[in-house]
Parts: sequence; structure tokens; C-alpha cells
Amino acid sequence: MRKKYSRRKFVKQSSLTGIGAVLTMGKTTNLFANRLQDTGTPAILGGQPVRTKGWPGWPIWDPATDEEQVIKVLRSGIWSRATVVDEFEKKWAETIGIKRCLATTNGTYALITSLRQLDIGAGDEVIVPPYTFIATIEAVLMVGAIPVFVDTNPATFQIDADKIEEKITSCTRAIIPVHILGLPADMPRIMQIAKKHNLIIVEDACQAWLAEINHQKMGTFGHAGCFSFQNSKNLPIGEGGAIVSNDDEFMDRCFSFHNFGRPYGKVVGTVSGEYVILGTKCRTTEYQAAIGLAQLKRLEGQTTTRSENAEYLKSQIRDIPGIIPYELYPSVTRAAFHLFPFRYKKEEFQGLSREGFLKALTAEGIPCSSGYATLNNMPYLDNAFQSKNFQKVYPKEMLDFNGYLERNQCPENDRLCNEEAVWFSQRMLLGTRSDMNDIAMAIEKINKNAGKIRESLKK
Repeated sequence: MRKKYSRRKFVKQSSLTGIGAVLTMGKTTNLFANRLQDTGTPAILGGQPVRTKGWPGWPIWDPATDEEQVIKVLRSGIWSRATVVDEFEKKWAETIGIKRCLATTNGTYALITSLRQLDIGAGDEVIVPPYTFIATIEAVLMVGAIPVFVDTNPATFQIDADKIEEKITSCTRAIIPVHILGLPADMPRIMQIAKKHNLIIVEDACQAWLAEINHQKMGTFGHAGCFSFQNSKNLPIGEGGAIVSNDDEFMDRCFSFHNFGRPYGKVVGTVSGEYVILGTKCRTTEYQAAIGLAQLKRLEGQTTTRSENAEYLKSQIRDIPGIIPYELYPSVTRAAFHLFPFRYKKEEFQGLSREGFLKALTAEGIPCSSGYATLNNMPYLDNAFQSKNFQKVYPKEMLDFNGYLERNQCPENDRLCNEEAVWFSQRMLLGTRSDMNDIAMAIEKINKNAGKIRESLKK
């Protein structure tokens, strides 16, 4: 029965059945009225939008349950890191099933600190994906290493693990797999490659809170895992980050580094007030930790809601011509869905450009985005290569920007960024099944009227 009936046929048959019932009753139901409305003229052409109400707000804050500890911290006058930060670190480590956690000012500094304390720097190459936020790449440059880009698997939006080994050289020291959008990268394959070539793994899990492969949390596979708690993130603190690891010696070095290089744990000093390693200051605060503890109470339930809505939405749009939702690797047991991604094929929308599709979808009351731009060919790379430190360390041929661009081409990622990718934000996935239906209806409405929309945008 399922094979013979597509979702579109089912909707059509259900609509006909509904018409008969309505005529019998002599009145129109809201569902039927909405169906007629939603399959009519697109909003961008002057029709009624599928959706006129808003979406769940973000971040969520409940004064009744969330403010007591924050106010207590503020009134205490102890605002720099102390016992509340310790509590947050302990609870985050317990939540993801790892031994140690260190809170930092943000996810970017979690990455920088991890790379520094794993002795990755000048003269090293670090394999990275091009489909990520700029912080991943800038962390590599900030420690003096050179990023080497490996193309994206467009089906999963993750680094293509099958293309990693061809980019490994004698200078390669590490891989930074990024679980971008909250969808896990292919960690079993990546760990296998790292072990074979004796490479360090620093997981960028800044968008992957509670995501899992084979029931193991992201951030716990490599030598270090890094998280972000920036305001838009699924665990929002405003600004904030964390490093996690089971390596006590490494974590002690990270703690010392984030506190001006003061002695800590196995990073031992001999004189009171001594600074024993080169460090910086990227400590988090007590009130940030208090906010994090309040948000952490909701994370499990919100992650479940996002996952259920993502799967439902995927089932509703995957049969629409030209819409190709994300794929998860077979070993993934949970995704975090910081974003809901799909690929858009304009040839199935009568040549309507992605830009036109986004405009039409927004007009229907569905917020959307084209996502990331290509990071493997931007001026910031050449700016770093022309700096004094890079010029002193690397041979000219490695810093020749045109040569670098040639060596780091990522055609699949170019297509994804420039033509195909579309995102919905995580807060939309906290809505209802009805909200997900609105998204699907809007996309289908645009698909049916794509030619008219394309022509109108030319005028």
C-alpha cells in the first residue's frame, strides 16, 4: 500500500474524501479551508501566506525556574570563576559521559586552547572541512598551522572521510572533524584514518550537543572535544564554550593555559604566584555558568523534540521534486539538529533560483537561510599567509595563495554553498507537527508555482 501511494497521492485522495464530508455536513472545517488556501497563489505573488503566526522564541528563559541561582550569584559578588563554574563543568562532563570538562569564554577559544595544548602550531598542517563556521579555520591559523581543506559529502553536509587520506602529507598533524549543523561526521572512519597515520583528533562539536554515534556522544571520540554555548546554540549561555577529554594531563595544561599559565594539577609550580607555562585568560564567569545550568535542565527534552520533528519534516518533504533532505551515517544513533538542512535542485522547480526559492519561502512565513559561504578561497587566508610569523616559518611555495587555492579546491562544497543548501533553524524544530506541516505545504506550494514565481522575479 505504501509503495503504491505517494504522500502527494494520499493528500489528494484525502482532500477529495474531505470534500464529500464537508458537502454532507454543509459547512467547511478549518483544515479544509487551510488546504485550499495553502495550495493557492503564492504569497510572493500576492496570495495568502501559508503561515502568519510566529515561531518559538530563542533563547528560552523561565523566571520561575531559572533565575534563583543567577540572582544568588549576582548578589554574592563572586562573579569570576568559582564553585558554580565547577558545578557546570562537572554536570556537562557527566551529561556526555566523559571524565573532564573545562569551561572557556567561547567555542573558538576551546578550539585554540586544545590545539595549543596538543602542541599543534607552526609548521603543521591540520585537515579541516570547508563546510563549517569560520571559527574552525581561524583557530588553526591562530596557532600558526595551515588548514588543509577536504571536500564535503553533500548528502550528509559533513567532511568526506573517503577523501581525507589523499590530503595527508608529512606535515599533517591533526584532523578537526566538525559535526556541523548538529549532524555527526563519520567518526568511525575518521578515527580509523587517524590511528593509521598517527594523527591527533580535535572534534569541533560546537553544534553537536548530545549527538551520538553508536550511543557515544560527539566530542568524546578524539583527543579533545570542543563545544559552544553562544546565544543561538541549542545550549545557550550568551557566550561560552567548553573543552572535554579523558586525558588528565592535557586538561591540566588547558586549565593552566586558560588561567594565565598558573600551576594547576600536573602543571606544577615551585613558587607561589609563579607562571609556569605561556597562557592567556579565557575563563568563564559564575553567572554564565548559572545560566548554563538552567539551560542544561531542558536540553534532553528539547533534543528529543527537535529529533522527532526533524524526522517528521523529512518524511513530509523528501518526495517533493527538487528537495533532498540530509542523510545521517548508518552509525548515528542521535543527531542534535542545530539546523535542519536540505539540498535544493532548481531544475525540479522550473529553473527557479535558490535565491528566488528562499524569497518565496520567506514570504510564506517560513524563515530560511542559504547557509555557509565557501571558506577555502577567502581573503582571510591570504592575510594570514602574508603575516610576519607565517612568512618566517613556511616556504614561499606553501604561502603562494594561487597555489594554495589550486591545492584546496572543493567542488562539491562550492555547489552546496553557492547553489543548493537551505537551512531551517533549531528553534523551528521546537514547534508542533502542525508547524512542520506548514513548512511542507509552503515548499510544495512553491514547487507547483515555481515557473510563475521565476517569471515574476525577472520583472
